[in-house]
Formats: sequence, C-alpha cells, structure tokens
Amino acid sequence: MNADSVVTLTGILAEITLVGLLLYRRMGQKLPVFLVYCSWAILSDSFAFGMRVFLPGRYSVGLYLGLSIPDFALQLCVLVELAWSVLRPLRSHLSRTALPLIGAAVLAAGAAIWPFAGITGMDDPSSTWHFMVQLQQTASIMRVLFFLLLAVGSHMLSLSWRDRELQVATGFGFYSLVSLGVAVLNTHHATAERFKNLYYAVAISFLCSLFYWVGSFAQKEAERHEFTPQMRHTLLALAGAVHVTRANLEDLQPAQAKGAGPR
Repeated sequence: MNADSVVTLTGILAEITLVGLLLYRRMGQKLPVFLVYCSWAILSDSFAFGMRVFLPGRYSVGLYLGLSIPDFALQLCVLVELAWSVLRPLRSHLSRTALPLIGAAVLAAGAAIWPFAGITGMDDPSSTWHFMVQLQQTASIMRVLFFLLLAVGSHMLSLSWRDRELQVATGFGFYSLVSLGVAVLNTHHATAERFKNLYYAVAISFLCSLFYWVGSFAQKEAERHEFTPQMRHTLLALAGAVHVTRANLEDLQPAQAKGAGPR
C-alpha cells in the first residue's frame, strides 16, 4: 500500500469518526449542513479510492471534477450555516429575509473571487483542468476570508476557540491556506506531475483539519455568550436598515404600477 492510499484511508476513518461525534453531540440540530458535508466526504472519498484501486483506467480529471462540484456547493452552504449560527443570539430580532441575504452575500463573494482564481502556471492546460483549479482556488479563498472574518471579529461576536462555529472555520481555514500556498507555488512552469505532488500536501493538511475537528468535537462545547453591546447595536441597526429598505421598495411598487396605468 502506497503513501497516497494510507493518507486516503486514514482520512476516511477520520471522517467516519467525525460523523459519529457529530451525531453523538447532536450537531444535526445545530450544524446539519456541516454534518451532511462530512457524510458526503465519506462517500466521495470512498468512491474515488475504490475507482483508483479497482478501475484506475476510468479515474480521470473529469470524474474528480464531478465529485468536486457538489463538494464546493456544500462548502458554500456550510459557510452560510456558520454565519447564521453565529447570529443565533439575534435571530429573534432578524427578519425572514436575513438567511437568504446571507446566502446571497456568500454567492456574491464567490462570484467576485472567481475571475481572479484559476492561475495554474501550466502551459496550455485543458479546459476541465483549468475549471477544476479555478473552483478549488475560489473555494479556498472564500474559506480563508470567512475564517479571518470570524477570527478578527471573535471578540465582538463573543466567540472563543471552543465555540463550534470557530472550530469548523479554523479547520477550513488551515487547509485552505495550504491550498493557496500550493496554488502560488504552481504559478511558475507547473506540470501535471508537480500538481499531483504538491496537492499531496493539501491532502495532508485536510487530514490535519479532520484530526482537529475530531479532537474539538470530542470535547464539550463552551457556553455561548451574548454579543458585545457594540456588535449587538451594529447588527440590530443593520437589520433595521434592511427592513426599512424592503418596506420602502414594497410601497414603491404599487405606486409605480398605478403611475403606469392609462392616462
């Protein structure tokens, strides 16, 4: 058994252990999307490993891309879920549009990052390979930015390193930083073989994140504190401004419809 197989099998075992801990801690109620993401990771990694071992001739970049797209979509949903979970102390003051707005903000951030990602350094890469790299780099940048946002604002958000949201974001942030570092190294005359060797480091970093999550969820969660008064006032003011803007738009629509009638 080669080193790649050892890393993959160790990762699958760590993912199974993590899902077991998430179910034991009843995270299906608090972070259901993260639970689904970890469950998907078990299935996708097991399928990819089986294809490489038993049908190596059919395992291709296109198949890897097909597994990466739902993985990327689930990661976006996890970021939305983490943001919504962080705002839990203020949910009673937020409108029903708050969650869709958070989702729209995450999608807008991904759309803004997308044109700047996908730098491979390879001479004439295939369209499939380039799209896969662009997808990975966009996801990595978004995870790093989200982690930095939570880490910088952790005091005002009353988050500690024992809070589940920050633990999940930390695991994502660590291996995303490694992914970005690999992307930078691959910007100079990269080859497919070099890509495989360097992304082996990404696999190791994700394995480290899995171990971190297993260790974190093996411990009890710290009691969540309320937001600082400054952050609470800021978020409530922002929610109020969004509510007023929405009300003004709703009032404006009947007026425009009336003005567009026959004269």
